[in-house]
Amino acid sequence: MSYPTLSGRTAVVTGAASGMGAATARLLAANGARVALLARRTDRLEDLAAKITADGGQALAVTVDVTDQASVDSAAARVREAYGLVDLVVNNAGVMLPNPVDDGRIDEWSRMIDTNLTGALRVIRAFTADLTASAADGRTADLVNISSIGAHLVFPTFAVYSATKAAITQLSAALRSELGPRDVRVTNVEPGLTDTELGSHIDNPLLTEQINGMFAAIPALTAEDIADLIGYTVSRRRDVNLRQLIALPTRQA
Repeated sequence: MSYPTLSGRTAVVTGAASGMGAATARLLAANGARVALLARRTDRLEDLAAKITADGGQALAVTVDVTDQASVDSAAARVREAYGLVDLVVNNAGVMLPNPVDDGRIDEWSRMIDTNLTGALRVIRAFTADLTASAADGRTADLVNISSIGAHLVFPTFAVYSATKAAITQLSAALRSELGPRDVRVTNVEPGLTDTELGSHIDNPLLTEQINGMFAAIPALTAEDIADLIGYTVSRRRDVNLRQLIALPTRQA
């Protein structure tokens, strides 16, 4: 997809090692943005950066753990050293670990909260000054948070995951009141069933079977579908904020 207005922008994409993050990074780079690829898996990031560069784009692989503030701050410094101020942040890193609440999986709850919510906040903390400075210079500035349709719909065993995503949706709304007056756009994206690696971390065989059944019954969205939606959103003129985007497969109610 072609979005000429993205040329010359400087983007950070978290969770860039696979899925929606990787697809978004590829799309932004293909449209002329400099893209910093942030994730834990160094080999995946370096492979993606090499592919983007081979295709004529600009990409920087930066290994980061969003559950560690020092790691996030170090990554932000490396991005600025290479590319200068960031004007586009896609907060995509996340993990989905569904299990019944009465299983008491505090380890999973902590991991989801620290990655999906606190991790997103760490990234926001690291790059808010970049976004506001870019906007003050008259450039377009975007913060895109990836939430989930689970923020609204009820799915048994997904209570804690959905709670983290509901928090991201509410956080995005609140941030618009703080950053919007400074010309920074905040967009919340809520995908439905999407074919990514997100379900690969599930350790409950029954839930894995149920999710596989959903994919068999419903033609899912692709990571590229979400990347295209993000590309369209951040390529609007700077006075237009597409604030809340919900994307579902046609067959998903």
